[in-house]
Amino acid sequence: MAMQIGGGGEEQLNSSINTTPLVDIMLVLLIIFIITSPVVLNLTKVTLPAEKNDPYNPDAKNVIITVNKDGDIFWQGYRTPIASEDELMEKMSKESVKVPQPEVHIRGDQNARYESIGKTILTVQRAGIAKVGFVLEPPPKG
Repeated sequence: MAMQIGGGGEEQLNSSINTTPLVDIMLVLLIIFIITSPVVLNLTKVTLPAEKNDPYNPDAKNVIITVNKDGDIFWQGYRTPIASEDELMEKMSKESVKVPQPEVHIRGDQNARYESIGKTILTVQRAGIAKVGFVLEPPPKG
């Protein structure tokens, strides 16, 4: 009875790792995590708001504030900019005591810095205005 030990033949050893079982295990674990995650997380059920695009109908009672690309603030479309945030605060304070309180619509230039529009929103909210909105260009149809 003889045994052949060693390299007597032309066969070579295969030194690569078979990754098929590893991939199978990972896919099974992924499916298990996907199925069990909603149960484990115990998320609160909420109804999210739906998107709506209301056409813009300017109302005489509403206040329209325009912010151009340089950060200048204009009141109701006038060509003279508001000099300071204090002046805007004074005008908004007068508007906030009206009954019913007007809405404020901000028309911000697309190239305006976020800082200038953010300061405008902050000033309007500090004055006590409850409804602040943005006037946007409608998306192209098609």
